[in-house]
Amino acid sequence: MAERRRMGYSVHREILDEGAVDELAVKSDSKPSLSEKVKKSMRCSGPRLKSCMLGSVPVVSWLPRYSIRENALGDLISGISVGIMHLPQGMAYALLASVPPVFGLFSSFYPVLVYFIFGTSKHISIGTYAVMSVMIGGVIERLAPDSNFMIWDNATNSSIVDIISRDSERVRVAAAVTFMSGIIQILLGLVQFGFVVTYLSEPLVRGYTTGAAIHVIVSQLKYTFGISPVRYSGAFALIYTVVEICSLIPQTNIGTLVVSIVAITGLILAKELNAYLGKKLPVPIPVELLGVVIATLVSWQVNLEEKYGVDVVGVIPSGLQPPVLPTASLFSQVIGDAFALSVVGYGIAISLGRIFALKYGYKVDSNQELIALGLSNSIGGIFQCFAISCSMSRTMVQESTGGKTQVAGALSAIVILFITLWIGALFEDLPKAVLAAIIFVNLHGMMKQFMDIPALWKSNKVDMVIWVVTFILTVLFNPDLGLAGAIGFSMLTVIFRTQLPKYSILGQIPDTDIYRPLEDYDQVKPVPGILIFRSSATLYFANAEMYQEALGEKSGIDITKILSAKKKLEAKRKRHEKKIAKKADKKNAVDMELEPEREEQKDIAIIEMDAEPDSSLPRAIVLDLSPVNFLDTVGVKALRSIQRDYGEIGIEVVLAGCQTGVVDNLQTGGFFNDKVTKSCLFSTVHDAVLHCQSARMHSHDEGMNYCRDLDCKLIAHSEMVGGWVEMEITATHL
Repeated sequence: MAERRRMGYSVHREILDEGAVDELAVKSDSKPSLSEKVKKSMRCSGPRLKSCMLGSVPVVSWLPRYSIRENALGDLISGISVGIMHLPQGMAYALLASVPPVFGLFSSFYPVLVYFIFGTSKHISIGTYAVMSVMIGGVIERLAPDSNFMIWDNATNSSIVDIISRDSERVRVAAAVTFMSGIIQILLGLVQFGFVVTYLSEPLVRGYTTGAAIHVIVSQLKYTFGISPVRYSGAFALIYTVVEICSLIPQTNIGTLVVSIVAITGLILAKELNAYLGKKLPVPIPVELLGVVIATLVSWQVNLEEKYGVDVVGVIPSGLQPPVLPTASLFSQVIGDAFALSVVGYGIAISLGRIFALKYGYKVDSNQELIALGLSNSIGGIFQCFAISCSMSRTMVQESTGGKTQVAGALSAIVILFITLWIGALFEDLPKAVLAAIIFVNLHGMMKQFMDIPALWKSNKVDMVIWVVTFILTVLFNPDLGLAGAIGFSMLTVIFRTQLPKYSILGQIPDTDIYRPLEDYDQVKPVPGILIFRSSATLYFANAEMYQEALGEKSGIDITKILSAKKKLEAKRKRHEKKIAKKADKKNAVDMELEPEREEQKDIAIIEMDAEPDSSLPRAIVLDLSPVNFLDTVGVKALRSIQRDYGEIGIEVVLAGCQTGVVDNLQTGGFFNDKVTKSCLFSTVHDAVLHCQSARMHSHDEGMNYCRDLDCKLIAHSEMVGGWVEMEITATHL
């Protein structure tokens, strides 16, 4: 290990309290009023208008500077590759959303084009996403279940589902909730509410997506086994669905099961081969597309639907759907689901977008991303799409195949347009079991997230608890309720952490102005006569009382007991005075001059003995408030109470390390008065310690003009109260 380089330095300045700092720095008291802030925000100028326009429509700023030589080839290859992936994934995720597969293709076209115009991330692939699709499916199954569309079939003398009417209603529900989620995202973006994603921590998002993946898997088991279970909704719906599926396993369609096993096995092997040859191949093998093409050809040749009863995709209409305004009567029924969709979709997209922005050195505007996703969903809802977000697998392909800009996403949309207009009908014989297999295989990344649990156990146990609780809530309840519960639990952990902070007594590292907890370091020494107390959390109503109790416990001072004893002593003194006064009234003038004097001398002697300062108590307490970032009225009252109570027993209390906002909180909270000024506030702990030491010297010996201790040299001017102190510190720097 290389020897540390040591450098010494000296500091020569006065001890500065907060008042002195304000004078030196010339603190400005002028702050803009609310009306001035509003006027400034509403003021319009040419450059500001231009900046607003370019920020609202980012494509206008970057497309004119697009470099064909540097970016065109990579974007072209990436766009074609991602477009090919959109085909099987769009159709598969449409099944998750409980709408016909062709609407998955629509959802891979319109929103992608809108994001190309308004988005700021160059690498993420917008389109269908498993978690969003299963959330949409839950809404649809609740509002448009099969039981609402049962009709009597005279041919079979039994009730059957009117598939045409059911699918039409389900598309309307999907479009309504998608449109509403887009409107919510736009509104959040306009009010600069992009920070909402900060409430979705990484453990929460990963636990949530893992729980949602379990919902996805269970919802696709019916296509794997060729059965028709009843789909439940509400709390514990997943458990009921699993029980229902288990009871129907004896009715499994063997042909469908064989197709599922072959498709899953083939996709896994092909993906492993893709990973093995990844560095040797310029473009990844389009595994899903090959699987869809092969499965369609086999199904068409063997006639799997008629011979073996294998459920296939069915009619895929060619062309695009005309725009239709969503059904307004559904808005009130889906508003809660729409908010959950908007938050989840944005959280996933912005998280992935920031990862690639950091990797490639550009900025993603969080509020503009909200608006871009909101426009993608709201416009997509008008064209009967379902809610979209960012797909991890497609994004990785887009980045790995050379995609440099949003042009790659636009090219992938063109690929989908070509498929939708001309060749979509060729996939009508595709077994739904193959689409389910594609979903299963694509979820393997989410299943790997279970490995987060042991990793989080080692790094941060609270984050691990958040992950596990989020997963359990998402599995037991619907994804939207699970998300709400997970966010609530995450907020509770923050409150618990502030209510259970670490309280420490600080000591000084010899020959430095650095202070650290005594229990954590062997070479840290306590400052004689001075107690330095620090809490690791901010100080507010939830932990203010615990702060005072911890101070008493750490210092060993039972302030309540001492004050009670002092009050009893004061009461005793007053009783003696009254007793003496009564005796004086009964005696003659001579006795009134002599006897009270003797009694008074006796009583005063007793009181003075009890009033002698306890040598075991510190002469000063320094409260290190550097971890505190705000104070509410309860916190201010707690500090005022500490200063008053300990001051009554002769212990000076000073505050150190206060941030500017905390000083303002003290000012507005009524902490200062005629007796308590900013002279009890210090910018650093060391300033506070030197102040307490110099005050102690003045009180003990006014004639002493200098003092030396182990850690610093103090030269105090004895003729000036609150005069200057010169300090010389030698510290070690690495």
